[in-house]
Amino acid sequence: MGIDIAVCENECEAALCKVQKTTLVKVMVPADRFTDIQDFDYIVSMDDIRKATDDFEGLAKRNRINTSAEFVYLMNIKKENDAELLKPYATKLLNRWVDLRKIDDEALKEKVIAEGSTEDRIYLWSENDITVINETCEKCPLAWNKGKECIGTFGPDTSALPTIAEKYGCPIIASAKESRDNDRIFTPEEAKAVLKEVEILKPALVTEGKMAVHRYSGPLERVEAMAKVCAKNNCKFRFI
Repeated sequence: MGIDIAVCENECEAALCKVQKTTLVKVMVPADRFTDIQDFDYIVSMDDIRKATDDFEGLAKRNRINTSAEFVYLMNIKKENDAELLKPYATKLLNRWVDLRKIDDEALKEKVIAEGSTEDRIYLWSENDITVINETCEKCPLAWNKGKECIGTFGPDTSALPTIAEKYGCPIIASAKESRDNDRIFTPEEAKAVLKEVEILKPALVTEGKMAVHRYSGPLERVEAMAKVCAKNNCKFRFI
């Protein structure tokens, strides 16, 4: 298991993704609740596939269908001609997802959120394709990790950097593993304190020897880059 360093972008006004990452768009609900507004998928039973074609084995092979399954999702039929052939046999299967954007009644929307899963939720950001995500991150002032993202590697659990940090009186970096385990959130002011710790640890690594410099200069540079961004943009951070 390793330790990463990350900013708390969902709480920072400077984050270009904040609005989308905090905009809830779908919630999974119990199977027997809100059945009139649940989203659905189209499925075709294996029996109906056999009825629809004279070449069941060929259709199954070219679409990589698991013939031992009870049904197949129509959207998983890879060949367009086969999908058109099966479409008349498709039936709706509720998938327990409720799209909040389709609900005009605010009271009902709040009820769905209250009764829905607290874990199985979809936010607007996750509906973007990878190109949009990458382009947004590259423009974001919080993208401290080589200008591409706001998360990076601190090191493995066995990293000696926290031990070295403790030795030289740098409590925040020293607490990396414990802070991760305790889900501790650090303030922008503590980011400024981290920058002071980095300045202490740079010469300390030299004192500790070539191996320490080789192993921990990179992680220390990443911690510094993250802390600078957090201090500048009034952003919290954490070890994860």
